[in-house]
Order: sequence, then structure tokens, then C-alpha cells
Amino acid sequence: MPTLSEIESAKALIRPHIRETPTCRWPLLESGLGCELWLKHENHTPVGAFKIRGGLVYMDELKRHQPGVRGVIAASTGNHGQSIAYAARRNGLRTVIVVPHGNNPEKNAAMRSLGAELVEHGREFQEALEYSRELAAKEELHAVPSFHLWLVRGVATYALELFHSVADLDAVFVPIGLGSGFCGIASAREALGLKTKIIGVVSAHAPAYALSFQQRQFVEQSSMTRVAEGVACKTPNQDALQHILQHAHDILTVTDEEALAAMREIIQSTHNIAEGSGALAYAALKKHPAAWQGKRVACILSGANASMPILREALG
Repeated sequence: MPTLSEIESAKALIRPHIRETPTCRWPLLESGLGCELWLKHENHTPVGAFKIRGGLVYMDELKRHQPGVRGVIAASTGNHGQSIAYAARRNGLRTVIVVPHGNNPEKNAAMRSLGAELVEHGREFQEALEYSRELAAKEELHAVPSFHLWLVRGVATYALELFHSVADLDAVFVPIGLGSGFCGIASAREALGLKTKIIGVVSAHAPAYALSFQQRQFVEQSSMTRVAEGVACKTPNQDALQHILQHAHDILTVTDEEALAAMREIIQSTHNIAEGSGALAYAALKKHPAAWQGKRVACILSGANASMPILREALG
């Protein structure tokens, strides 16, 4: 896990590209919850999601370790792919992103606009990931993983901003895709010596990490989420899972219908867009408010890149 000095160095590295994102308290969202609620607005980054922080740090490390690298490839449902494309273009590297068929068209367009070459393969993320590894060998591209400690070091900068903005947080709710967002929070908490509880949130239709947490062992489970593609994980990352088992207070599940309701409330109460996975943290808190009465709680709004059909459904 990154140290405080490593996270601070990552913060200095990314600051020319990313301003500190807002941490806001929204009374309308708090209404009826019985707790003090803060949202960390990672929807305000240049790619509309927290992942860009890790992408910038990863690409900087890659260029220093492999100065001759000419291109990179990654599998993604969107936000990771945008982060890699954004960072790779700034380092003069070719970018190939493999997405599953039927992926969010707005995220696909955003990745292309950042210079990525898109390849569609498979029905879900895991199939796209496996194919990306084949293409990496075939086309001599560096394969960027979806979880890596370089990525965690960059992502941890948002947690450092959060903990510096709001003192004495009792808990942070954070979505889990493959785990970099959760591990970023855990890294910053440990580096600062805090006691804040970390609550992971997954889709009820992609429960691999929740099942692994409950059984205290690696569990695969197919992803069927229609709304929260950012957390559509079938196969947990073993390294991430170790940290999650060690540092999570709990892992909660949220249905697609609950995610849509949370998206609508966030838009209505804050005039900020949250994609399905970005709304999971708030949805989980709203679903389980009793444990946090009178407490100070933060939710990570991890991304805003919702497709237009899903937005219409959330607002309908």
C-alpha cells in the first residue's frame, strides 16, 4: 500500500492536470438519513471519473521503467479506458481499449475522442480482458491492468483530499469495481493513521466481491448489472481482495433499481450527474441509514459518465 509520502508525490504529479475535486455537504440528500453527509465529487475530473488519477501515475511510472514503450492496451467498460487514453496521449503513446459488446456508447465515444482505438469483444468485461491480453502479445503493446499499485497510488490522492477536507469521518462508502478506489481510500486512511470505517459497495447483480468478503475467500460470480457497468466485475482481483478483506468494515449490495433511484435523487438534490456505479455509495447509505445515525459520513461519487438511455430511465 502506498505511503503518505508516495501519495503526496502522486498528488504533485497529477495536479497540473487535475484540480482538487469538491467535497460538498448537500442538505437535501441528508434529509431523512439522520447523519451528516458529504459527497466527494470525482465526477468533476477532466474525464468525469476518479480513474484519471491512477492513469496519470501509471503512465509516468511506465515511461520511466520502460522508456522504449510505444503503445498500451487495456480492457475497460469506460472510465479506466478514458484514464489510460488521456494519460497515454500526453505521453505520446498509442492506446488500444477493448470493450465488451453493448458497452455504454457515450463512454465509447469519449475514449475515441481521447485518441483510443476501440476493439469490441465478448459479452462482459472478463471476456474483453482476456482478449486484450491476446492482443497485447500480438501487437507488442504494454497491457495496463485494471488493478495495480501504481494505479492505487494515484487514486489515493482523492482520498487524501477527502480526509483533509472533512475531519473525523466515521465512515466512507465507496463503490468497488476491481478495487483501486477502495484501496486508495484504505491507503490514505492507513497513511494518516485514521479510524474511519470503509464500506465497500457493489451491484447486487455483480456480487463477486461481496460474496468473497462474506466467505472470506475468492469467489467468482457472473455480472448481470444493466445500470452500473463501472462495477461489472465477474472475477475479483486477488491482490485487491486481500486488501479489501483486511480493511473493509462491510461490503453492501445495491440493485439496479436502487441505483437508478439514487441517480435521480443526486441529480435532483445537487444538479450533479452520477452514473450507475457513481451513485452506489449514496444508494447503500440510504438503504442502511440506521447504523450511521448522528455520524459524519462521506460517499464517493466516483463518476458521471451515464449513457443517455440510462439517464432517461433514472429521470423518468
